[in-house]
Amino acid sequence: MSSLVPAPVVTTLHAPPTPWLESACSYASPRTRFAAVSAATAAAWRPTVDAEVIPNGVEIGRWPVGPGGPAAVWTGRLVPEKAPHLAIDAALLAGFRIELAGPVMDREYFDSQVVPRLGPDAVYRGHLRQQELAHVVGSAAVAVVSSQWDEPYGLVAAEAMACGTPVAASPRGGLVEVVHPRSGALAASDTAEDLAQAVLAAAALPRAQVWAHAESALSIERMISDYERLYQQCLAEDPRRQPAADRSR
Repeated sequence: MSSLVPAPVVTTLHAPPTPWLESACSYASPRTRFAAVSAATAAAWRPTVDAEVIPNGVEIGRWPVGPGGPAAVWTGRLVPEKAPHLAIDAALLAGFRIELAGPVMDREYFDSQVVPRLGPDAVYRGHLRQQELAHVVGSAAVAVVSSQWDEPYGLVAAEAMACGTPVAASPRGGLVEVVHPRSGALAASDTAEDLAQAVLAAAALPRAQVWAHAESALSIERMISDYERLYQQCLAEDPRRQPAADRSR
């Protein structure tokens, strides 16, 4: 409906394309600008729209740097596509105890794949409040991100890095852009064995270095500056703001 709005419109693409979203975008005003939260998301949408890449950001202050610790951590929705069972397998293969936190969104999957793996070395902490979650993440040696779908961005990885906790991640979607060699390690494949190797590599990184990368590349301040620049461009291109002589050309 952007063609009915007199002001310029910026639409941010936070998710992969779906048929109903793609059909909606095809009716967008020619003046509509699109932003995508990662290059991977922009590429997925390219058959429908062109999008400028403005990576997501996190509020660094809400994810204080933690001391680290002996265990690995996994956070997120407990669903098949996030594959916490794979994170458990990988952490144990790498010799790490692991703690998991997040909402159970698929009870059948949780009961069949996660619960049988729980025990002294794999503990489910429940669905934690943000401050509790930040403490758990900051007290971990490494955060494991085991997604088995193409993540549009990978906020849990950015949140972990803001805590100084390095990230071991599957090479899927936006995670390839979020996880930098200074802040984590990408697995060579989706297998537990390769993810375990990434866990070992990431855990060896200095926490101060991980935080420095988060502060420079993953902050919400950087994201806001990028959007302000895009909004200014849209205003500069708005024909209603051009002198009358320019509009008559």
